[in-house]
Amino acid sequence: MDTELKPFERSDFARLVEWSTSPEVLLQWAGSIFKYPLDEAQLEEYVRGATGDEPTRKIFKVVDKASHAAIGHIELGNINPRNRSAGIMYALIGDPALRGQGIGAQMIRRVLEIGFDELGLHRIDLRVFDFNRAAIACYEKVGFVREGLHREVARINDEYWSIYVMSILEWEWRSRGLRKD
Repeated sequence: MDTELKPFERSDFARLVEWSTSPEVLLQWAGSIFKYPLDEAQLEEYVRGATGDEPTRKIFKVVDKASHAAIGHIELGNINPRNRSAGIMYALIGDPALRGQGIGAQMIRRVLEIGFDELGLHRIDLRVFDFNRAAIACYEKVGFVREGLHREVARINDEYWSIYVMSILEWEWRSRGLRKD
């Protein structure tokens, strides 16, 4: 499946709400920015950071080029022009049946192209729960490096989850030819 990124719009709200099926799913893809159940009011606030002269985030839906169906969601956020840095904040492939097919690597590569080629960033980082081995493998495949583990930072019910911080630098992206699918 070949994908492209298109701007996330209000017409996409219902789909993202539908994909957020439980507190655990919402926490895993979105961290603590949203509260379960996800609703349009939270998403209205979310998209405000993507507007104006110097938006702090670029929010995208991931679209299958063949069917034109939205299959995922991703954000490049915490955009800091002074430090030339940003983070991949939220990444989700909506239908679990589509996971494990290389779509995640495609969407990450496309966001890195935007960050490094269009925005001129130097560093892009992300956070991923330590038990999410498939996502960690995907990020490493694209060139991200683990920097450290933040232990037991997120609480879900009576359990605590730990998070890896991972990053990729512009020179790593360019020198390793990571733009090729």
